[in-house]
Amino acid sequence: MAQEITVNNSDEFQEMVANKDFRIADAIVTSILGNLNTKKKNIHILSVISLEEQEVYDLTLEKKFFADTLEENLKHFIEQERYEECSKIVEAINKLKEKTTSK
Repeated sequence: MAQEITVNNSDEFQEMVANKDFRIADAIVTSILGNLNTKKKNIHILSVISLEEQEVYDLTLEKKFFADTLEENLKHFIEQERYEECSKIVEAINKLKEKTTSK
């Protein structure tokens, strides 16, 4: 299940992205790890709820980008010293790459 982040407006979310807010990386990684064995082509990663605009922005990701996205977000988990999760991320990356090379 995708996580939700509530912001006042889309500018606030853009600022979170620019500042590399860990909550975004955590939501992305959690969603991917929870959907490693999905048959779906796309998965729902994150919902951003904008209070002022009264909008919900749903972010999705194609399964073929799972490994690259995990690699990109791994550095955020290293910076936060979340080493147990880092281990799970690396394991998932290896599993995804193994599937890709075996096709």
